[in-house]
This record gives sequence, structure tokens and C-alpha cells, in this order.
Amino acid sequence: MNLQRLRGLIRKEFIQILRDPSAIAIAFFMPVFLLFLFGYGVSLDAKHVPVAVVVDQPTAETSAFVGGLQQSRYFEPQIYTSMHSARQALMARKADGILWLRSDFSRQILRGNTASIGVLINGVDANNARILEGYMQGIWQNWLQQRAFNAGAPLIIPVNGEDRIWFNPALRSRDYLVPGLIAVIMTLIGALLTALVVAREWERGTMEALMATPVTMSEILLGKLIPYFIMGMGGMLLSVALAVWLFTVPLVGSFWVLLACSALFLLTALGMGLLISSVARNQFVAGQIAIIVTFLPAFILSGFIFDIQSMPAAIRIITHIVAARYFVSILQTIFLAGDVWPIILWNSLALLLMAAFFLGVTLRRSHKRLD
Repeated sequence: MNLQRLRGLIRKEFIQILRDPSAIAIAFFMPVFLLFLFGYGVSLDAKHVPVAVVVDQPTAETSAFVGGLQQSRYFEPQIYTSMHSARQALMARKADGILWLRSDFSRQILRGNTASIGVLINGVDANNARILEGYMQGIWQNWLQQRAFNAGAPLIIPVNGEDRIWFNPALRSRDYLVPGLIAVIMTLIGALLTALVVAREWERGTMEALMATPVTMSEILLGKLIPYFIMGMGGMLLSVALAVWLFTVPLVGSFWVLLACSALFLLTALGMGLLISSVARNQFVAGQIAIIVTFLPAFILSGFIFDIQSMPAAIRIITHIVAARYFVSILQTIFLAGDVWPIILWNSLALLLMAAFFLGVTLRRSHKRLD
């Protein structure tokens, strides 16, 4: 390998990037756009949920309970006079649930008996239904505790649980989703950076002129890899900065460990892009392959949104060949839990093997010929 030729190829690549700034848009503008789009658009939190409230016989107790519901940031209660109208609102998707306080609610409470509330939840979205059910139980439990405290009597519960939430005490789904989102975005960007620009050179004929020079294939591949690696790391740093300062996701672990793991993952993504460019020498085809092979598996099979352990066994096996799976685990660990070395080292080793595989296969497939 001739270092002087390699420096010339790298310089030529940066000049080409400045003349055709589409790569800059992919490396820097696309992460910002996708982070804004998914960071604000994707959420597993349920807030300001419309709930139909039916009170058969208004009393001081029912007013106190509905008042607690109105003060919650999770619900937007809408008062209905009958269960029939509330059911119609639920069918029309004007409400996601119904809270029914029957006519004997206050009487049972005053007698010291167990009073029950009726809760009907729209189960079309099963995840949202489970969240609403938990919120309803929490509101009911808090009201009982507050009522017992005001009466100066203990609230007798057979089991008193003390919850302690580690790593994400605020229970913000954004703190969990944004690190995984960075991995999904960098998978797409890393593959597109090399796949599209190399395919563009084949289309324009500049790759044929490059093959007529004394440079070797390893020098050509390194000349492509190094500039886009630098740009990809710049895009990665921008994504991390947005996650910490804009989305206020805590970075508990070491920034340098995050940087090293990101470099490993970016090499894997760039290697996938180079391999795609060696197969497809057309920009449109290369772009379609990059989206299908990198973005969709990273979005669905990486654990970014869907829990891998809940998938069928056959699908869980397939997830082991998705590079984003390992990077999502690393990012969520470093951001929320810190430097948990068993997780970081195991997943980093997997990324190192995948980077070596993709770059090795690309080098083996690349030859200085036009066929």
C-alpha cells in the first residue's frame, strides 16, 4: 500500500464531497431530521388520554374522585350523563376508556364496605390499553390513600409494595427510545454514505478512470472508507448532542466508551454499504437495497421498539445477524445504566466480527476489472 496514493484518494474524496454535498446532507441533515421526526413522533407514554366519566349519583365522594382524575396529567375526563352515551363516545373513538361510578359508590364507601368502580378500556391498541389500566389503578389507589389520610385512619391493604425503578426513574419512554433511534438512524446513514456515492461513481464513469490508475483495490476501498467514516462519526456526535441537550436523555456512562463503540458500529454500517455498492452499481438500486437490508431490520428486529425476548424463537435467531441489535443494547446501557462491561464487551465483540466480515467480503469481491 502506498500512503502517498492513499492520501491523494482521500483528498480527492473530500473534494468530491464538497462539490456534490449530497453526502453532507446524508451525514448531518438526515440524522437531525429523523431524530426530530421519530424523537417527537414516537412515544410509548400515554398522556392527556380522553376518558368518559359516568356518575350515576353525584356526591362529595364522587366529586373528590373525579377531581383527582382531572388533576392528573394522564387523563382528560369528559363527563357523560349515561353509560349509553359514554359507550357511543368509546365506539366513535372520542374516548379511550370509560370510568363508571355506580349509584351505590358513596353508600358503600360511607359504610366502610368495599366499593367498586367500573372501568372499560378500548383494547384495539393492546399496549395502550395496558398502560391505561395501570394508570386507572394508580389513580384509584392514590385516592384511597388520600381519603384514609384525611380521615386519620390507616388504609388496610394485604400487601404493601415499595417500588424502586432503576435506570429510568422518570419512566420516560423517550429516554429509552432515543438511544435506540440513534442506532437505527446510523445504520441507514452509514450504509447510504458508501452505497450511494460508490454507485454514483460507477454511473458517471469516474470509477472506470480510477481503475486505470496504479492504485490497488485496498487503497480505493480505504480511500472511500476513511472520509465517510469521519463524516459518519460527525453525524454520530451530532445525534448524541441532540439526544443529551435537546431530548434531555441522561448520559450516565463514559463518553469515550460510547465513542469507541460507535466507531465499531459505523465500520460495520460502512462495510455493509461498500458490499451493497459492489453488488448494485446503480444509485436507485443501491438505495433500495440499503433501506431493505439495513433500515427495516434495524427498526423492527433490533429491540429498538419491539422486545426481542417476546418474539418467536425463529425470529430471535434472525436478530443475531442484525448489527443494530448489538448497538442498541450498547447505547441504551451506556446512556441509562452506565458502563456495564459484560454487556458492552460482548456486543462490541459481535460488532467487531461483523465489521471484519463485511469489509473482508467486500475486499474479496472487489477487483480491478469492469465486469
